[in-house]
Amino acid sequence: MKKIIYGLLAACLVTSSLVSCNSKLDVQPIDNIDAATALQTSNDVQGTLIGAYTGLQSNQAYGGYIQLMSDLLADNGDQAFVGTFIPPQQIQRKTILKDNGFVESIWVRGYSTINRTNNVLGALDKLDTPAKKARVEGEAKFIRSLIFFDLVRLYARAWNDGTPASNDGIPLVLTPTPSNGPTSQVKRNSVAEVYAQIITDLLTAEAKMPAIQGPVNFNQFATKEAASALLARVYLQQGRFAEAAAAANRAIRGFTGVGGGLSPNYADNFTANSIGLGANTIEDIFSIQYSVQSGLNDLNTFYSATQRGDVEIQDQFYNLFEATDDRINAYESGADPYVTKYEGQYGNIKLFRLSEMLLTRAEANFRLGPASAVGATPLADINRIRDRAQLPALTSVTLPIILKERKLELAFEGFALGDLKRNRESTTDPATNAPLAWNSPRLVFPIPLREINANPNLTQNAGY
Repeated sequence: MKKIIYGLLAACLVTSSLVSCNSKLDVQPIDNIDAATALQTSNDVQGTLIGAYTGLQSNQAYGGYIQLMSDLLADNGDQAFVGTFIPPQQIQRKTILKDNGFVESIWVRGYSTINRTNNVLGALDKLDTPAKKARVEGEAKFIRSLIFFDLVRLYARAWNDGTPASNDGIPLVLTPTPSNGPTSQVKRNSVAEVYAQIITDLLTAEAKMPAIQGPVNFNQFATKEAASALLARVYLQQGRFAEAAAAANRAIRGFTGVGGGLSPNYADNFTANSIGLGANTIEDIFSIQYSVQSGLNDLNTFYSATQRGDVEIQDQFYNLFEATDDRINAYESGADPYVTKYEGQYGNIKLFRLSEMLLTRAEANFRLGPASAVGATPLADINRIRDRAQLPALTSVTLPIILKERKLELAFEGFALGDLKRNRESTTDPATNAPLAWNSPRLVFPIPLREINANPNLTQNAGY
């Protein structure tokens, strides 16, 4: 009897499900969801914005590659890459091949993250309150602008090199790219167009994002002050000193107004991360957050003697410090000449610190002259930096003094290439020790070979 029942049940299952089987087998892939399907609710859009922050967190972005590779390209003998990876060696030697894997990774990760922000911006109507819509739009445009800015500085001629309106920049991709195809084969926009878009987006972000609520625990996400800080960095790169000073001043006033300030000791900005978990300080306007569950801090991987220790600091850098400069304690000398800023394996990476804004305001105000200065005087800002470094106060400043303080304060944090180019300085060819001019084609990354092969509309940079 049981066998008959089982047989009937099986027959029923077969006959009753013949029609439904076809629909059950029509399974949609779950590893690639269309944005129109994925972004249905306000929470969906906000979750996708978190994904854009995750793109920044990647070691191929601000988790290490962007800062380290730009510093290696600009290096004039302050550091030596002694590791076994070939791509960074090419970059420090200024002999980059078109198929350099690190150059390719920065480009691919950058545009992947840009596409995430474009998906967010294309779904703003899904947000359920005006306040959320404004904040999300501001944060997405801040993230997109940050990436565009560093990509155009790495893969295109500098703003002050020739004519920005006719120099090839990078593609401005401003709408979601659902898949590869003819519509994704975009051309390079001009350097001027890229900078104009960056500034437009940042002004929107600055207006729409909420102000920072306080230091340390409230700067995991971008705020109005982070947008002001990035604007100051962009304007300084362009030599627009009045706008740079004003933007830096806005960042300083907003941040210090809620309790932000310089950490008591320079090394405190970085040793707070050595406990293993990420930590912000009272000086961090915006940091990339890390933990044992999320992200990879490759600055720790490359710089720390407890990890690969691929970068060694050279004597000429140590010789820049005055005898009592406390900042030298962020480095080890002797047999193990390493940077100790990144000892925390999961330490947060600082992208905007108050000290950078003080230095930017000081430089911009100095170049403008007293009649056009905003905020504190250049002397006051530089002495504030020096006081924290346990150095005696100065009675006057010059531009070389300001630029030296900037170099020592921000060393090995990704500023070297941008500062070298905007100040029209030279670096050194490691093979010959001959000077290499700031506008040499060798100081510009190639457009990755895979991108050139896939997109016939992309032009290659000179020398490649």
